[in-house]
Amino acid sequence: MNWKRQWKFIVVLIAGAVALICQFGLHTQSLFQIGKLHFPIETILIDIIGILMAFSLLSEIFQDWKTGRYGVDILAVIAVVSTILIGDEWAEWMILVMMTGGETLEDYATGQADKELRSLLSNSPTLANKLVNGKLVSVEVDDLKIGDHTIIKPGEQVPVDGKVVDGVSSFDQSSLTGESVPVSKQPGDLLMSGSINGSAAVEMEVTKEARDSEYQTIVALVKSSQAKPAKFVKMADRYAVPFTIISLVIGIAAWIHSGNPVNFAEVMVVASPCPLLISAPVALVSGMSSMSRHHIIVKSGPTLEKLANAKTFAFDKTGTLTENQLVIDQVVPAANSDLSQEKLQSYAASIEQQSNHIIANSLVKVTAKKLIKPSDDIKEITGEGVEGTVENHAVKVGKLSFVDPNNQITRVNATAVYISLDGKYAGYITFKDQVRPETAGTLARLRRQGAEHIMMLTGDHKDVADKIGQAVGVDDIRHDLLPAEKIAAIKNTPKENRPVVMVGDGVNDAPSLTAADVGIAMGAKGASAASESADAVIMVNDLSKVNDAVAISKHTMKVANVDVLTAISVVIIIELIAFTGVIPAFWGAIIQECVDMMSISLALLAKTKPKNPKQTGIIAEK
Repeated sequence: MNWKRQWKFIVVLIAGAVALICQFGLHTQSLFQIGKLHFPIETILIDIIGILMAFSLLSEIFQDWKTGRYGVDILAVIAVVSTILIGDEWAEWMILVMMTGGETLEDYATGQADKELRSLLSNSPTLANKLVNGKLVSVEVDDLKIGDHTIIKPGEQVPVDGKVVDGVSSFDQSSLTGESVPVSKQPGDLLMSGSINGSAAVEMEVTKEARDSEYQTIVALVKSSQAKPAKFVKMADRYAVPFTIISLVIGIAAWIHSGNPVNFAEVMVVASPCPLLISAPVALVSGMSSMSRHHIIVKSGPTLEKLANAKTFAFDKTGTLTENQLVIDQVVPAANSDLSQEKLQSYAASIEQQSNHIIANSLVKVTAKKLIKPSDDIKEITGEGVEGTVENHAVKVGKLSFVDPNNQITRVNATAVYISLDGKYAGYITFKDQVRPETAGTLARLRRQGAEHIMMLTGDHKDVADKIGQAVGVDDIRHDLLPAEKIAAIKNTPKENRPVVMVGDGVNDAPSLTAADVGIAMGAKGASAASESADAVIMVNDLSKVNDAVAISKHTMKVANVDVLTAISVVIIIELIAFTGVIPAFWGAIIQECVDMMSISLALLAKTKPKNPKQTGIIAEK
């Protein structure tokens, strides 16, 4: 919220109240007189406020001109100056009220607190367990040097980039790379800061200082993207130049025709751009309210305009297009095995009951009714697998190297666990990340809503990415991407395919959401970093809300455009009437208020439900 603008509005209201009391309550006399001109307290007070506001607005206009933006604000300055020159302080005050009130509404619609980095910074690793002479010492992450050794305990976040020197464990890198399955790490493997350790402690050698590590690089990328926001012209400004020229031509013609500068002032009062300044913000506020009712939080008004015109949609895979929940894809017994698919799955799930690994949990969950109680000799080898006895059979479940140490079996090109029975290879079970049931329909409706290009940006492997992308109908599948590469994919989108909308969750998506013209976060599961970096947050676990967001945005902008064009048409008609000199400045300001109320009423139609729900993808379609 721009408090400077809010104070302007408050000052104008207070000045008007004081002037009203002075003139109609206290009946104050003129402070001084120049010729036939009288200067009572209320006139001086409002004129001072008017002059200050005019200078302030002129400063903003010059700044806008430097950036190539031409708005309708110049008419507001001319209207204020004109009423000062003709001595109509109440017409002047009403213009100031609508001018500063429009700014207040605009700020309410478009302002947002600068929170993008707060979640990332609060979650960034700050302490590390450094090994000093065989003892653990808690130190600041920034004090770690290359070559230092640290201990990463179970469940802890990796503080800086490093290399495993002792121990084996699985690490959850989903928030960094988008991989849905924890990755097993053993001595010699690299670790990325920000990844979460699994069930076993490991010793790590620092290979990068904190400022150069992966997690901190993501924070820097967010800052960089935020520092270079995409340029986007406000809707009302598109009509600014022609409306300003028409209004000035009518005003100057009125002056020349009558020979009286008062006629020019009367036209300028009517030409005050308050309806333009107020209609778009009110429509945007209404649209944001409609978004909220559909469980979508939009942080800024211009987001609606960009979303309504979006041509490219980019999606993260894990947790966005998919559920981030593994399901069984195939159960394949060995060619020489007598086991059925059901029995193979039952043995594997039964032996995995005590494991906390994501694959084990998924396997046990879907086999709950066919579980067999194993013996008490179950043993889990971290990063390898589980072994034990089920129905008097020695069962091993885990990595291929664990089940088949002699490398006689060909590895499957998928996320899989392998099973052996009594020392003989028995088969494998593959898993896939479950696609959201609404994903394919969401992408299809986006195309009907005007999307020309749909991308999937993921850190997962090519085979997994291709399988999911092709299943849901993605045009452009990009895999094995780090956060910086996702940003590059967004920034390199051709101008003709913009605006670009990025939809994602997780820490790795935060920079991409900020780099896109519109960032939409799936925030239902508490993806705070992504939510803070996004322009809009979907508060329920439903991807089809992206369709609703686009539909509401298009409806809002349609209402706003109709409202602005209607306001311009009405104002120009009133200007032509004022050209004749039949509308005094004060009554011109009153008429302006009526036009403002009409503009506000039309803008509130943005709160209504979009028509043709089956085309736009709004809730009724489901």
